[in-house]
Amino acid sequence: MTIDLGMPEAPAVLAPRRRTRQLDVGGVGVGSDHPVSVQSMTTTLTADVNATLQQIAELTAAGCDIVRVACPSADDAEALPAIARKSGIPVIADIHFQPKYVFAAIDAGCAGVRVNPGNIKKFDDKVGDIAKAAKDAGIPIRIGVNAGSLEPSIMAKYGKATPEALVESALWEASLFAEHDYHDIKISVKHHDPVTMVRAYELLAEQCDYPLHLGVTEAGPTFQGTIKSATAFGALLSRGIGDTIRVSLSAPPIEEVRVGLSILESLNLRPRKLEIVSCPSCGRAQVDVYKLADEVTAGLEGMEVPLRVAVMGCVVNGPGEARDADLGVASGNGKGQIFVKGEVIKTVPEAQIVETLIEEAMRLAEESGEDELAGGQAGGAPTVTVG
Repeated sequence: MTIDLGMPEAPAVLAPRRRTRQLDVGGVGVGSDHPVSVQSMTTTLTADVNATLQQIAELTAAGCDIVRVACPSADDAEALPAIARKSGIPVIADIHFQPKYVFAAIDAGCAGVRVNPGNIKKFDDKVGDIAKAAKDAGIPIRIGVNAGSLEPSIMAKYGKATPEALVESALWEASLFAEHDYHDIKISVKHHDPVTMVRAYELLAEQCDYPLHLGVTEAGPTFQGTIKSATAFGALLSRGIGDTIRVSLSAPPIEEVRVGLSILESLNLRPRKLEIVSCPSCGRAQVDVYKLADEVTAGLEGMEVPLRVAVMGCVVNGPGEARDADLGVASGNGKGQIFVKGEVIKTVPEAQIVETLIEEAMRLAEESGEDELAGGQAGGAPTVTVG
């Protein structure tokens, strides 16, 4: 009797996407029929067209799909046409306090508008006009509800920004648009606490079929904000909830994009590129794993070809991990065995490990590019395993 002790293959994704309405945001599909998109927001003064477009270009190069720009003043509104026209990705205008800027953004050719009903004076009185203008222009609107800016009536009812309060506010405003036969809506219900935020999106997902934009608002500095966002987004996206994401960090917006993409790649919601998996090191390690991992990561930075690289520091897990990767090293006793596609191709001194891995990675990347040109498919997702 033979017993198969092999591990089952992991599912491509943990759960199917929640079914939603479909939106077109300046050519980027948003909804369950489309990939989860990554958004960020410029930190420049929108009225400074050149600075804003420069930052948008940097975000685009980093992989951002949709960008949001603030529009708190008339000068910002006047800059929107040039920004919307010259941006390489769809531009969303972020509107607070003044309904007139919603119309200005639509007229400017923005791909969408985000409104916070709790912050827009006499918003409900303008819903019909806004719905007509957006429908005529063929653009969607995001109803963005934040814990810090709920309508007074909602706050009076619940006492604080509970998940139920966030959801009630969002669905009420969406219903006002629906009364005017406008349904090109996506919704966000953000909160700084991941637990509250996750529960709010769970409730919202049960009660509507609008696409949902995920965000932990005011998540904090890079490390804290990354942890909060990854925790909350992972809890929701792993169950198929979420159609666009924005990682809110007190850091340059390009970092938001990098974190957002990494979260999606980790959940197989985006094709993986270069992935580095490293062990935490221990008393068995016979090389400086931290230094080795950092140097390999730096040497392969920017590689776009799917590649799994394993950098292992001892002989316990090292050979197995290295053999399972596209490229890897199992280190010990001042030397390293270099694996390519599961086979040992050479053994090199410790001082040559990084150089050898980078050379082999570049060779594999070149071969992968040649396969694509020949009509073939590149290998599996890029992963660097360091251990």
